[in-house]
Amino acid sequence: MNEAEKLKKATYHLWTFTASKMIAMLGANVMAFGISLYILAMTGSAISFATNMICSVLPRALVAPLAGYVADNFSKKRTILIAQAGTILTVGGLLLYTETVGMSVYAIYIATVFNTICSAFSGVTFSSAIATLVNPERLQRAMSFNQMSMSVAAIGGPVVGGMMYGFFNMDVFLMVNMVAYAIAFCLEATMDFNLYSTRGEDTKKEKMWEGLKSGFHYIKQRNVIKTIMWVALWINLFFSAIAVGGTYIIIELLKIESTHFGFIEASGALGMLLASLYFATRPEVKVPLRFSKISLLLLAGSVGLAVIPLVTDFSYIAIVIFYLIIYFIFAIFEMGINMPIGVYMQKIIAEEYRGRVFGLMETMAMSMMPIGMVVYGMLYDTLPATIILPVTSVIIIIISLVMLRSSILKEAHPEYYEKAALPEGVANTTT
Repeated sequence: MNEAEKLKKATYHLWTFTASKMIAMLGANVMAFGISLYILAMTGSAISFATNMICSVLPRALVAPLAGYVADNFSKKRTILIAQAGTILTVGGLLLYTETVGMSVYAIYIATVFNTICSAFSGVTFSSAIATLVNPERLQRAMSFNQMSMSVAAIGGPVVGGMMYGFFNMDVFLMVNMVAYAIAFCLEATMDFNLYSTRGEDTKKEKMWEGLKSGFHYIKQRNVIKTIMWVALWINLFFSAIAVGGTYIIIELLKIESTHFGFIEASGALGMLLASLYFATRPEVKVPLRFSKISLLLLAGSVGLAVIPLVTDFSYIAIVIFYLIIYFIFAIFEMGINMPIGVYMQKIIAEEYRGRVFGLMETMAMSMMPIGMVVYGMLYDTLPATIILPVTSVIIIIISLVMLRSSILKEAHPEYYEKAALPEGVANTTT
């Protein structure tokens, strides 16, 4: 295949995987919305609802390193298609059980666990495959489109699910999910996951334990990758202050109506969508780690500002508008952190290790979510939000300044800092 044909195929990949991701995520979000309402209506128990959330997080955190090993040592295309087929069969099994026995909360829990495992394998494998699907010059655009598809699904899922809930039973939600994943399966089956692969055909497969150990060793030997992973871990822990506290402050303390809170959350999804469009249309960020550090500092500052309505005499409308803007800003800065680092990681991690690195990152990030929710849940029960959010903001700023210090930025981007250090006129003579 010549270069022109590869570019044409890469363009096809760019649109195909965006469409497949959007359709699959839309189906998943519609079903998740319906299941959430069904569990609450059936049991009236917050514990039952929380149990289903745990079933959708914990298995993914546990199997992500294994999914990374599989992504690195076996066919990415086959892994993704098997995972998508597993999702279809799982939902089909739940649908069959519902038709023959009746809907059960425990059946939903089991199906959620299997869906989450399948999602881990397809998600980690897709993350490790993006750099082999498109040419390096369009890597940022591909990742932006990927995020854009998830943002559209995040906005559209609850909207479609909400319209369906009043007219259809749970069976229809399950069928929508199956159809969406079947379409995604057909689209992904046409893709060439080795288009820009740099691995040789005779690359030796490692045994599972050896493969996991070599993945850890690879990360350990690379200071910049290790630093990024630690930053991701701590940030996921401390940003639970917003994941938990945002809803608590807006609904419980400020008494904002749930409908208006829905608009506030939607403004975050809109911010992600617009930021994705921005990164898709602009040149690649030249110094991604520095860009992400600045975005992280701005996001930390925004967290501290979120308490303003608690200490001022804002009107109801002013409070809603304030949080519409804050959630929109959160999303913009979050994309400013994730997108440049994501592109940078795709480029600096060797292809044969990408799956294991992304798998371990996912495990670290997702394991911090439930811990952060528990910690901040207890904190909000004992301390005022006007103390928690400013302190959290300061902690995140300190983490940013210490872990992404100048020496790390210079190590990550030596070509930029060496050029910047040269006297004027000398830089123009270097190549």
